[in-house]
Amino acid sequence: QVEHVTLWRRGVRCEGTLHLTAHHIIFSYVPPDAAAAAAGGKPAGDAKPLRPKETWITYPMISFCTYRPAPPASRQSPSIRIRCRDFVFVAFHFQDEFSARDAYDSIRSLTCKLGRIERLYAFSYRPQSPEKDVNGWEVYDARQEFKRMGISAKDVDRGWRISNINSTYQYSPTYPSVLAVPTSISDNTLKYAAAYRSRARIPVLTYLHPVNNCSIARSSQPLVGVRNNRNVQDERLVSAIFSTSKPDAESLSSSASTIDLGTTTPNRSSVHLPAGTSGESSFVDAEALEDAATRASNEDAGSKTPPKIYGAQQENMIVDARPMINAYAMQAAGLGSENMENYKSVTKAFLNIDNIHVMRDSLNKVVEALKDTDVTPLPPNRELLVKSGWLKHIKLLLEGSTLIAQQVGIRHSHVLIHCSDGWDRTSQLSALSQLCLDPYYRTLEGFIVLIEKDWLSFGHMFRNRSGHLNSDKWFEVENERVGGGERSSGAGGKALENAFLSAKGFFNRKNDSRESLVDSEPELQATSDQSPATGRASTSNSDVDVTVVTKPKETSPVFHQFLDATYQMMYQFPTRFEFNERFLRRLLYHLYSCQYGTFLYDNEKQRVEADVRRRTRSVWDYFLARKQQFINESYDPVIDDNVRGKERLLFPDAKKVRWWAEVFGRQDSEMNIPASSTATGVPNRSDTSSPLVAALQNGTNTIHSSSRPRSPFPPSAVAAPGGGRAPPAPGVAAAGAARAAAGSGITAGMASMSLGWGLGGTGVGAGARSSPKSRSRSPRVKKGEAAGVEVEMQ
Repeated sequence: QVEHVTLWRRGVRCEGTLHLTAHHIIFSYVPPDAAAAAAGGKPAGDAKPLRPKETWITYPMISFCTYRPAPPASRQSPSIRIRCRDFVFVAFHFQDEFSARDAYDSIRSLTCKLGRIERLYAFSYRPQSPEKDVNGWEVYDARQEFKRMGISAKDVDRGWRISNINSTYQYSPTYPSVLAVPTSISDNTLKYAAAYRSRARIPVLTYLHPVNNCSIARSSQPLVGVRNNRNVQDERLVSAIFSTSKPDAESLSSSASTIDLGTTTPNRSSVHLPAGTSGESSFVDAEALEDAATRASNEDAGSKTPPKIYGAQQENMIVDARPMINAYAMQAAGLGSENMENYKSVTKAFLNIDNIHVMRDSLNKVVEALKDTDVTPLPPNRELLVKSGWLKHIKLLLEGSTLIAQQVGIRHSHVLIHCSDGWDRTSQLSALSQLCLDPYYRTLEGFIVLIEKDWLSFGHMFRNRSGHLNSDKWFEVENERVGGGERSSGAGGKALENAFLSAKGFFNRKNDSRESLVDSEPELQATSDQSPATGRASTSNSDVDVTVVTKPKETSPVFHQFLDATYQMMYQFPTRFEFNERFLRRLLYHLYSCQYGTFLYDNEKQRVEADVRRRTRSVWDYFLARKQQFINESYDPVIDDNVRGKERLLFPDAKKVRWWAEVFGRQDSEMNIPASSTATGVPNRSDTSSPLVAALQNGTNTIHSSSRPRSPFPPSAVAAPGGGRAPPAPGVAAAGAARAAAGSGITAGMASMSLGWGLGGTGVGAGARSSPKSRSRSPRVKKGEAAGVEVEMQ
């Protein structure tokens, strides 16, 4: 406990007491305006003592901490400046150097020296009523959710079955125990198919459309390599997924028409989407589209050609979320993207979404625009906001999700999504496209189920991406040199070290062909729980009992971007979501608070082995116990596809992307400028230059198909009409790129990819005194609530 500490936030100064507990920084103070009002009108003896307010900061919430010593000659007070992951920026000023340095060392120790997940607050948190009467762990049940989609042993076979091949997590440690696969595919086929996908994350079902029986499947990248490896079982699995909604052979044989099932399914050129069904429209008349398809079938019935059968005009698609050059460059490491010559009658789209390093750097630039808000009330630096490119990344996510949703909901086709390991960009696109397709996921319960399914069950590296155990690299002492070790080696030494590590990983790959990179091309995976999966029994144990550290280069705001894109949809469709904007903000807060066990681990297997259901509370306890606080009062649950504003399908307009000012702790007027799109960081150009948007607008298959080879160069390198170069597009590109130029293309790709690398954590760690003092003061509890639960920053 440190008395007479001054807190600065948004240029406002408060005097109070700083408490450092086992899990929280607590600053108690009396607001200056309240103190002045209480003492202003009454004699000193008659003034009632004011109840102090408190600001709570959990240690995992700290993203950067700087200690600024103050020599006596400077006539300044020593201070500690803290940036939080929920974009709260505060500065604590102390009266003497000893108290300030002791507080800094204690904060650093309590934040970075845990070494184990079990020492986080979630394992000691004990809720009070009404939260303790809720069990959020029971909200999601995988078999029940698949049954809602119509997949269970007692339901009519819709082409899918539940497989128990991963019931003990030995088949694929990062996948859920319950998998839905095509009925025509046996578990024996799955065992052989596992060898072709990174970490055995094979294509499996995540969503089945209740109307047209079309699906969204997800996987990791294939192990194509420079030799263009192929796997017949994987090809059979993908083909079976894309065939689940077609009529079976018995129904076809009983039909009056003769259908040649051996022919390649044609493109649906006879039914075009009307102009109003592009991604920039908020209304899709599904009934009109069905009528158009029916008329086309009737016209065919009157001709000599046999009528078209439902599903015969599908445009099934493999969506690779990465930039095309990145995907092909990965072939040098034994990975890559599908050779579309082996996946017939399927198109491919590259969405050009950058890797975790680019996203981390983008958010760091946003923080740079906001970072001085502890000492000044000035608005953010808008120039830095534009340079961050944050809105561009959100726009690409929305465009990709719209493409997937249109393929499934409008074109009645199947989609397979993957990125590298299939747990970052894949989770973003899969979840957002389901928000577009299914009104259930736009309810509070449905959104919880969506996160449990596509983020928690299918695996996302929450521990690594969120940096729960923090890092010494995020603590620094100004003007203090740090000798020796990694930090003194300089950029050149670090680059050389990374080069050796990469080379070592590449040449060791022959011992384990399924070792892959961390969803981002340059980062090798080293922790034991992320070892490559095999079809054989796993011999590695969970790392819940060993010391773990945060790797700053593996942190990235992937889940934050998903919530931001969800906010964009809520803003454009304010009556179609049952939950409100505050729900998203508090969810992002608890991603980092480590108060609940939901987001502490990277996959379902780790959570089972750590027994989080028994040892911790679910984050959904917090929201379900206070449900009324997170309900959208404008929500309209009525669905009517013939009425604008009540339609089932939602397609967000990517051109209307805006800053989610509230999550950054700012007013809307401070970050969103209505004057021009350039001011919001979105390039001021027509979206018709994008092949992806053009495909959506035309309703035809303008995306490159597998029937012909395409240039291996990215879309940005293709000449634009009228001369010059075309602006960067969302990356819809060739599926069957010419393999003859693979060697030169990969070499050029690796050189190009270096532009996005080397984005490490910020700050230089400081040498702190050993044995910093920890505090034994227990967190105080507000009346009727648990400590740190509902106390928001004042």
